[in-house]
Amino acid sequence: MLNKYTRSVLFALVVITAAGALFSFIIKPKPTLYLVGDSTVKNGKGKGDGGLWGWGSYLANHFDTTKITVENDALGGTSSRTFQTQGWWNKVAEKIKPGDYVIMQFGHNDSSPLVDSSRARGTIKSNGDEQQELYNPLTKKTEVIHSYGWYLRKMIAEAKAKGAAVAVCSLIPRNSWKDGKVVRSTNDYGKWAAEAARQAGATFIDLNTLVADKYDAEGEAKVKATYFNDKDHTHTIEAGAVLNAKLVAMGIKQAKGFGLSRYLNK
Repeated sequence: MLNKYTRSVLFALVVITAAGALFSFIIKPKPTLYLVGDSTVKNGKGKGDGGLWGWGSYLANHFDTTKITVENDALGGTSSRTFQTQGWWNKVAEKIKPGDYVIMQFGHNDSSPLVDSSRARGTIKSNGDEQQELYNPLTKKTEVIHSYGWYLRKMIAEAKAKGAAVAVCSLIPRNSWKDGKVVRSTNDYGKWAAEAARQAGATFIDLNTLVADKYDAEGEAKVKATYFNDKDHTHTIEAGAVLNAKLVAMGIKQAKGFGLSRYLNK
């Protein structure tokens, strides 16, 4: 038979265990929104390196951060391929828990060479399943290289398997113009991003179109003077990043069935 002291200790342990279980049931951890992409999402260390900013540095301003955490894990210089082959995606995927969100935007670096002695970061230009087996001089190994869409679909599938809801953004347009209109990615990376998202069951945010429509409405002269410096036609200054973040938030709000919108500021 248990003595009075032992019974008291056991009772206390039962109470503490029950209270802990109840607390964990009632107080659920905040979900996290993970941003992955290249330097147009996070330039440098995300602190305005060289006066340039990615839109991911300002997206949290559009969310109620008492209810959701926004984590910008994008990395400059990466493509949809090298973000994975260099291990950056695994570091994000390991943190994903059920109820989290992932927004990805790649494409600016995917048009680079498939293999070279510099970065070897290119992807096959499609959303198909074609592949090439090539020797990568940087890793000194043979690598099977897939399409841009294939790499997106792989990340989408892995994030969803961890319980996250995923959105794919088409890449923001560069400060490149033709006949008074900004050059869009409607027939290449924007198209392939939309196809990959649809095929893998992710939300698609046509950020390329949202930004391009805004640029066209404001005109080439104003856009160049307001959102870019005179040395870089890809990365925006702070005003451009603020605008692009606002348009990402708009895209989230407009997306049908994407639960992330519930965390946007009212």
